[in-house]
Amino acid sequence: MQSPLFSHTEQQSQDRYTVQNPQLLRVSLTGHDDVLARKGAMVAYQGLMDFDGEIQNQSQRTAHAHTGEGLDLMRCSGQGTVYLANLAQYIHVVDVDQDGLTVDSAYVLALDSTLHTEVIAVDSQYGISGSGKYQLNISGRGQVALMTSGQPLMMQVTPDKYVNVDADAIVAWSSSLRVQMQAQTHSSNVRRRRGNTGEGWELNFLGQGFALVQPSEVMPPQGAQIGQGVAAQFGVGQHGAHAQNQNNAWN
Repeated sequence: MQSPLFSHTEQQSQDRYTVQNPQLLRVSLTGHDDVLARKGAMVAYQGLMDFDGEIQNQSQRTAHAHTGEGLDLMRCSGQGTVYLANLAQYIHVVDVDQDGLTVDSAYVLALDSTLHTEVIAVDSQYGISGSGKYQLNISGRGQVALMTSGQPLMMQVTPDKYVNVDADAIVAWSSSLRVQMQAQTHSSNVRRRRGNTGEGWELNFLGQGFALVQPSEVMPPQGAQIGQGVAAQFGVGQHGAHAQNQNNAWN
């Protein structure tokens, strides 16, 4: 049998995480340190491997119930190789150091089990109840595999060059950055998208670090309900990004 398909062979590497191709992650396990991966993300494996649901502690369950943010993970252990993917999204491996990483949990594919995660709040400068944004803070030393819809843009933030990013396009940023949620409109119209531009909330980053942006926003816009009115503008209902489209599947 002959086919160009046979050129897509396994990548040989001694690294724990290897990007097999832009949309497939190869993870090598030696029987010592486990890897936590997104539930259902395994597409193939070799060797003696075990996959177990990761039980959340009480604080994690409470945070997820109140914010919707958190990781639904499985523990991968054993000796061998496991391949992970999710909706053919692009995969990027990031080293987490003392600065930490803040990320939308929807874009986490896998991470070292030694890393610590905690839900944090990014508040709106207008102080409107429910208008803030919750994210996941990852700290410790280790690696995490992130996903993006399309090839991302890494924006450097410096003390003399701050960065503004659409809240629906941001994937992750350095935890050391100062961040504020804002809308480029006056306060009486803050609940609406800006006029007829289709733009809504932004995150403003200051300090020293980076912000990772994907070339796609959560769709439908703002998780909008089909129809008219406030619910259609604000992402309420079964058609929203936090209902059927949690993984950015329509981009």
